[in-house]
Amino acid sequence: MKKLNRRTAAAIIAAAILAVILAIYIGGALLPAAAIDADFSQKGLPPSPGHIFGTDFLGRDMFVRTIKGLSLSLTVGAVASAISAVIALAVGLTAALGRGIVDHAVNWFIDVFMSVPHTVLIILISVALSRGAAGMLIGVAVTHWVSLARIIRGEVLQIRSAQYIAAARGFGKSRLWIARRHVLPHLLPQFFVGLILLFPHAIMHESGLTFLGFGLPPERPAIGIILAESMRYISSGAIWLAIFPGVSLVILVLLIDKLGSLVRYLLEPREAQM
Repeated sequence: MKKLNRRTAAAIIAAAILAVILAIYIGGALLPAAAIDADFSQKGLPPSPGHIFGTDFLGRDMFVRTIKGLSLSLTVGAVASAISAVIALAVGLTAALGRGIVDHAVNWFIDVFMSVPHTVLIILISVALSRGAAGMLIGVAVTHWVSLARIIRGEVLQIRSAQYIAAARGFGKSRLWIARRHVLPHLLPQFFVGLILLFPHAIMHESGLTFLGFGLPPERPAIGIILAESMRYISSGAIWLAIFPGVSLVILVLLIDKLGSLVRYLLEPREAQM
């Protein structure tokens, strides 16, 4: 049997991880709201074959709530990381192609953003926008672009010194034309990898913010809300209310992070293996 090379094996593992993530998202989205209705005849049950994650003290199945919570986190994380990645691309291009005072101004702006802790800034934005779901989403989206913007800026600085860029300028091509035809295609791998790697950070911040009481309303089955509710019952021995949702969230974040690493490996030309 022919042995798989490293890139083929990485592609198979990445596809498997993506399938698991999609299954969690689709499964949570397709589960009806009635699946997490209260059933007081089943309240406070420990993990069992009938309820593998147990039930909470309203009788709701914790496995169903966890899947729906992870699906919700994936939705918020996907939207927030996509917005953040687009901001990073725009800021990085502006800084690198603007030169002079524009580059210095953008770098100063990036340094100011980096000087404020993410969680504090997200909370401030959420409070300013009435602590709703929109405020939480905007807060997560506009605070995670900084590192990717620096990476993109560095890539553009390297690209613009290339000979084909100088040749395009010699033919009278504008900066916008050069950016669209030569710079953006080169940045797409970094952009997509950065987008995936922003994903777990966005999910963790969404869960943390929701745990603290900002963002999503308490009736939504978000992981942060589930964990916040579980704190009331841990002292009574119902540790499954926190362990299973918490571990599931960590596993999901690790899977997305691993997917990002594999995609970066597959898109990096220097890693190519024949």
